Amino acid sequence: MRSLPPWAAVALFALPTALLLPIKLLALWAIGRGHVVLGMLVIVLAKVVGTAVVARLFTLTQPALMQLRWFAWTHAHWMQLKHAVLERARASWAWRVARVIQRQWKKRRRQR
Repeated sequence: MRSLPPWAAVALFALPTALLLPIKLLALWAIGRGHVVLGMLVIVLAKVVGTAVVARLFTLTQPALMQLRWFAWTHAHWMQLKHAVLERARASWAWRVARVIQRQWKKRRRQR
């Protein structure tokens, strides 16, 4: 897959979205028919599977995708935004408190 031409990589990268759309629509139909739990489970499962597949495909096709200027530009800007948001979140009071609590829990588990 690493040797795919760039536009073939884009098509392959978009394939899981196209394949999962009908499944998600059926889940919405099931919810509309009163099968709320089933519909929600299908949507969550489709999201988890779709995310895993897209992540794997991105790893395999990233070199080809980066040959496309617009994709490389979008990826660079997305990564900048992601790092800025994470930096702000990690500097927040809530994040620091959560980390302290997490360390305390780990310490207690090790002591048991």
